[in-house]
Amino acid sequence: MSEDIHIQFTRFSAFYSPLIVAIAGGWLEREGLRPRHSVAPAGKSALAALADGSAQVVQSAPSQAIVALDRGEVPAALHFAQINETDGFFLVGRRPEPDFDWTRLAGREVLVDHGEQPLAMFRYACFRRGADFAAIRVVDAGPPERMIEAFRAGRGDYVHLQGPAPQQLEFERCGHVVAAVGAAVGPCAFSSLAARRAWLATEAARAFMRAYRKARAWLIAAPAREVAALEAPLFPEVAPEALAAAIAAYQKLGTWTPHVEITRAAYEATLEVFRHAGRIRGRPRYEDAVAPPPAD
Repeated sequence: MSEDIHIQFTRFSAFYSPLIVAIAGGWLEREGLRPRHSVAPAGKSALAALADGSAQVVQSAPSQAIVALDRGEVPAALHFAQINETDGFFLVGRRPEPDFDWTRLAGREVLVDHGEQPLAMFRYACFRRGADFAAIRVVDAGPPERMIEAFRAGRGDYVHLQGPAPQQLEFERCGHVVAAVGAAVGPCAFSSLAARRAWLATEAARAFMRAYRKARAWLIAAPAREVAALEAPLFPEVAPEALAAAIAAYQKLGTWTPHVEITRAAYEATLEVFRHAGRIRGRPRYEDAVAPPPAD
């Protein structure tokens, strides 16, 4: 007997491959779940799909709960497993820079993703690498699609994007990846799986978790080209070589760790990022934002 499960992404990119692989690789079906997936409308969090019952699991970020808790709100959803334990954005420049230094951004025009978490992480990366954020000509060019269009049209010295967009720009000879933001920020609770408390107690949640663990283990060990071949139908506008390059970059960075838990250390690191950005004043409790993965 099988059961439908609706999964919604806030964003859809190769960065979220652990969840994509669980869907596309058949792991969920083998645990008796029929997955359907969607992407939240632009500018809207997938958490809204949990609130209205149209999704059971969403791709989100612990920072959503952190900011809400800091405002005195009680989040309706809990973040029960990590997708990524590093930032997944890259900086793309106009030329190869094997000796890239973040201080080089001073006075340069950088098209920066202005989503709350990407911007906070970019600011923190600058801080960690000794670059003066205030000295950078930071541009809000709109959502990622418009950022890419603007960069292709000649706007900006650098652009700040999730994979596989940077690798696709390299494939098209429109730019060169010069830095991984995740390498500058270090491990943190970046993106997560979230669900409502009641669902986490169900057999479906336990089946989902079994499938997710297996899919994640396969993703970590599999050759990047094999992963790209599995995901390629979901990225029809991306060259297979670019998709494989993005997956290989994330594997090398250690973005997808063997453990699925959102650790206290990773959570505390994200608190520091958001305090540095001025987005929170307090230190919301780990237990109020994070739940352990459903037991197998």
